[in-house]
Amino acid sequence: MKIAMIGTGYVGLVSGVCFSDFGHEVVCVDKNPAKIEMLERGEVPIFEPGLDRLMERNVAAGRLSFTVNLAEAVKGAEAVFIAVGTPTRRGDGHADLSYVFAAAEEIAGCVGDGTVIVTKSTVPVGTNRKVAEVVAKANPSLKFDVASNPEFLREGAAIDDFMRPDRVVVGVSSDRAQELMGEIYRPLFLRDFPIVYTDLESAEMIKYAANAFLATKITFINEIAALCERVGADVKSVSKGMGLDGRIGNKFLHAGPGYGGSCFPKDTSALARIGQEHAVPQQIVETVIKVNEEVKRRMLEKLRDLCGGSFNGKKITVLGVTFKPNTDDMRDAPSLTIVPALIGGGAKVAVVDPQGRREGEGMLPGVEWVEDPYEAASGADALVILTEWNEFRALDLQRIAGAMASAKMADLRNVYAAEDARAAGFEEYVAVGR
Repeated sequence: MKIAMIGTGYVGLVSGVCFSDFGHEVVCVDKNPAKIEMLERGEVPIFEPGLDRLMERNVAAGRLSFTVNLAEAVKGAEAVFIAVGTPTRRGDGHADLSYVFAAAEEIAGCVGDGTVIVTKSTVPVGTNRKVAEVVAKANPSLKFDVASNPEFLREGAAIDDFMRPDRVVVGVSSDRAQELMGEIYRPLFLRDFPIVYTDLESAEMIKYAANAFLATKITFINEIAALCERVGADVKSVSKGMGLDGRIGNKFLHAGPGYGGSCFPKDTSALARIGQEHAVPQQIVETVIKVNEEVKRRMLEKLRDLCGGSFNGKKITVLGVTFKPNTDDMRDAPSLTIVPALIGGGAKVAVVDPQGRREGEGMLPGVEWVEDPYEAASGADALVILTEWNEFRALDLQRIAGAMASAKMADLRNVYAAEDARAAGFEEYVAVGR
């Protein structure tokens, strides 16, 4: 089957490469010539473990190609996926759908009859029907179908999520669209991975509801962590005790400096806005958004206390600035709130992150980027663990403490135990919820 993937961002590139590995012929399209040239050279513009090798294999097999020419890409395609960005719109918190509708209009003038136009981007309820209207208006004689196929990829584990999903959600409004989407995902169906077919609106809502629920779990445990600190409980024990309940589950119950990334902040904001527009306020989601911002501010107060009430004149070493490990994504990372506040308070900040520098240099002006955590900690007044990269899980704490001007650690991901840090020579150690 020939598939065109419009957009080579995180979702589009991972999906296109994985579809080609299913055996489909996939052409990925992007308006950015520099990005397409990069991909044609075999270079991946994002960091996702294993993606470079998978891409290389399918390009070599002749199943995967890249172009800036949309008309060329969709020619003969049975399915055209829209995987463009839907960023939060300035001013109102809604998802910006301009890229989706522009892609739909352009597709309308190029595809042949019988094509299924699939929205892979995360879009508010009702968007797929609007896509159908845009296409029909641009090309009234075109016979086509639309489908909604939201993604559920975790950055850092996206390939495994695509190849071994918890479920595939497909929203359709015709038997033909369902049949074609079934053929596209046949390799997963044959291995008994669940494919859930719904109407268009339910598929759109599933994506938002799932992300909002996960964001709620994170925010809930962060509030519990704040209470644990006051009453003397250990949030790690609380999380374990909760997570062993099969009705709750142990995922997304790790206390920390708040959620970030490309999905949760954007999707919770959009869902809250959808609720307001339909006069059904999503009060839990609205509170989650508010509390997540408060969590970041609470982390700052924790750091300020560790530094004796002021950041001025202090050297602070920050380990990890991406929103999570195994990605280079800086979007809405807690570091974007915390690090500028440190610098604004007069601190000199040294940052170590295995993948964060490419995006982080432009987003965190004024920091010193260092490759080695021991070098970065030399002469520091405080050490902050902000992202739990594996490289930071087995540090020689005694060596780090000995190199610091003042051996103080803020472990905002609960990587270490307080007794181990103190035994290694740290005079002060603070964590989250412990």
